[in-house]
Amino acid sequence: MSTTLDILTSASLWAAVLRIATPFIFGVLGALICERAGVLNLGIEGIMTMGAMAGWLTVYWGGTLWFGLLAAALTGMAFGWLHGKLTVSLGLSQHVTGLGITLLAASLSYYLYRMWVEVGDLPPTITPFQPVVFPVLSDIPFLGEAVFSQTAPTYLALVCVAITAWVLARTPLGLAVRMAGENPHAVDAQGLNPLAIRTGAVMAGSALMAVGGAFLTMAAFNSFFPTMVQGRGWICIALVVFASWQPGKALIGALLFALFDAFQLRLQTAIPGAPYQLFLMAPYVLSILALVVVARRARVPEALMQPYRRGER
Repeated sequence: MSTTLDILTSASLWAAVLRIATPFIFGVLGALICERAGVLNLGIEGIMTMGAMAGWLTVYWGGTLWFGLLAAALTGMAFGWLHGKLTVSLGLSQHVTGLGITLLAASLSYYLYRMWVEVGDLPPTITPFQPVVFPVLSDIPFLGEAVFSQTAPTYLALVCVAITAWVLARTPLGLAVRMAGENPHAVDAQGLNPLAIRTGAVMAGSALMAVGGAFLTMAAFNSFFPTMVQGRGWICIALVVFASWQPGKALIGALLFALFDAFQLRLQTAIPGAPYQLFLMAPYVLSILALVVVARRARVPEALMQPYRRGER
């Protein structure tokens, strides 16, 4: 009991929680925007991988770190456009198309990496984002280490949560996106193009997904390898349901999963001799239980995964 309490009250744990949660925050926001517009984007795993490679490669070739994030976002938008054209404009299966995007993006990222980067015994590296130092704030006991010692993309992720929540809830654009996922016929009746709104939402969501992947190569680590996303995209899809398609709850879900993950890593060293596989599966088991409890009350957008055709009902 004392070991658990010591871990939970350590500033290093909560610093790790924010760091681990960052790619999930970007990913779940991206998936949430897509689904609020009525499109399920199962291409998230591949888009995050491609974003990780594109951002890292941009910096490796001499670009700045912020330009690397921009390159990742543009790469994500390109795959979002492809997904939107296939599922929104052509009305193809969102499940099949999304999985196809994942396979294409993941494979293409590794192919381009091996074609453009000379890999020796050790993978090439870049200088990643460094923790931001805030005068006075970084020196606050506990909070300074836990909150005010993160890299810039982590703070960007938190800002994106606030912006997404505000846009969806308080702006005409957000209303149009939400209605495209609830009743696209009503959007059409108002003189707006629900197909363009859905495609734009998928592109914006995919850009955030790619930035989440870029965080892994440009802040959490300093090199690229093709399996580094490790299922984070699929977790983001589940977190959208956990969040009931609300940005604020999405942030809570990402932090909760990150807490489980950071906690199990410390338990492995605190309880020697126990099979490490038990600790590794703990975050996923706890997340499934939380999802089961919350999903019963979740309200799915009514037009989610329903292709729109003008004049059809």
